[in-house]
Amino acid sequence: MLDDCLDKWYKCGLQRLKRFIDRQIAKGNPKALGNAEEVPKAAKPYRFTIKAHIYIGFVVTSVFALGIVASMIITMVKMERGLRLNELAQGFFSNVSQARAFEKDYFIYGTGLRESRDIMKGLEKLVITNYGELRGYIDYESSIGLIAKYVKLLESLEELDREKNGIDQLDKLRRRESIQREIKQCGYMMANSSDKLLAKGRDTAERLMLIFRTVQMYSVVFLVLFMLFISHLLGKRVLSAINLFSKYSTLMASGQYARIMSDHQYNDEFSDLSMAIDYLIKELDRQQQILAQSQKLRAVGTLTSGIAHELNNPINNITLTAHMLLEDYSDLSDDERIDMARDLIDEAGRARNIVRNLLDFARESETIMEPICIGSVLMDTLKLAGNQIKLAGINVDIKITPNLPRIHGDRHQLEQVFLNLILNALDVTLKGGHLKIFAGPSEEHNFISIKITDYGNGIPDHILQHIFDPFFTTKSKGKGTGLGLSVSQGIIAKHGGQITVNTQVARGTTFTVKLPITTIPADLAKCGEKVNLSITT
Repeated sequence: MLDDCLDKWYKCGLQRLKRFIDRQIAKGNPKALGNAEEVPKAAKPYRFTIKAHIYIGFVVTSVFALGIVASMIITMVKMERGLRLNELAQGFFSNVSQARAFEKDYFIYGTGLRESRDIMKGLEKLVITNYGELRGYIDYESSIGLIAKYVKLLESLEELDREKNGIDQLDKLRRRESIQREIKQCGYMMANSSDKLLAKGRDTAERLMLIFRTVQMYSVVFLVLFMLFISHLLGKRVLSAINLFSKYSTLMASGQYARIMSDHQYNDEFSDLSMAIDYLIKELDRQQQILAQSQKLRAVGTLTSGIAHELNNPINNITLTAHMLLEDYSDLSDDERIDMARDLIDEAGRARNIVRNLLDFARESETIMEPICIGSVLMDTLKLAGNQIKLAGINVDIKITPNLPRIHGDRHQLEQVFLNLILNALDVTLKGGHLKIFAGPSEEHNFISIKITDYGNGIPDHILQHIFDPFFTTKSKGKGTGLGLSVSQGIIAKHGGQITVNTQVARGTTFTVKLPITTIPADLAKCGEKVNLSITT
């Protein structure tokens, strides 16, 4: 009777839910379907799109680039002038040096006077022709006067040499010495002027070259930094939005739907995209809630139909005892009444335990991370798998190193991992075979390792690379979902460890679980004694 009532209630609930969904879809109820206009109403006051961001960055960069190019052109023009000045200074210095060299030849050998004069006339022409470029670097009038005086002295000396008769030789010698002194003095002054001009030309060229290199270097550095700054702003804006969408897509994939909240103070392309995705999330959330409700009703119906049969026995006993107590109450002794009341209490407790088991089965346990001994986890896991081990007829050798450090983890999740690995090993081991389980320090510092070894056929290479993929299984239909190793790998990863596999075809497979030890000072106590036993079927 109770079973029939539960089935009718379940079917009625499904029909009413279906009619509700159909009505909402037909009416287009905005509360049920989600309001696409809700997000745009909360839009930011202005738009600053990525397109505008790129345009502004391009314009500003172009302006800076043009300014840098202009400054480099100006610097190059000045540098050309500096090089020209250095060239003129070299010419000035060369002419003066050659003229003085011929001057010395004349004083020593009596030749070269004409060449010296011609060179100085050429120097005079050089200074006059390049007056504009030399202005500011030499005293123009003083230099021209000095050159003219030097040329005139050379001509006087040449004229004195041509006079052979009618001149007192002593007077001629005195005049010659006087002219030579003046020539040397003028030559010395011109040499000083040429040295100064050459030094100024060299300094100017070096200074302009330094300025050019400095402008070039700072321009490139500034342009690169500015481009990096613009790229950083743009990249940060784009990547932050992409990361935000990536995070929300991960949440969506795990079934957690939430509105995309952007920290921008303006609207852009990503704002439009977030509005569309937000509407999609609302729709997915609504559909997920409908599916969850349907699955919940189906699960409750399945569980309650089975529990109804379990509750029949205590309820029947309670009913029979109550009827007997009601019909024969006056004929029963006090002790018999007390016994029947105790029977009622016992049967009610039995029914309560059945309901409690149902609640424990339906309740989702929370993750509790605590310091635990890996040895006790393995022993509890073997107790859970005890019946399967006996049915498979397999011997299990377990060895646990004494005084292992504790690990920080969730006992139930780790039991789930080790149980899955043990059951997988049982599936590939022939009857009469044996398994080995070892727990001890790992080669990696601050880790312990748990090794579960079977002596089956091993895992081929083409299968080995897929064993941790979700829904990948080599078991026959109905015997495996392909989620065991994938879920186990995820649990161990959450504990900061890793699962590795070492296999040899036709020789067996070893799964190694590495877990970090606890480093909390209060939990550094060692685990129990050494375990070295064999479970024989």
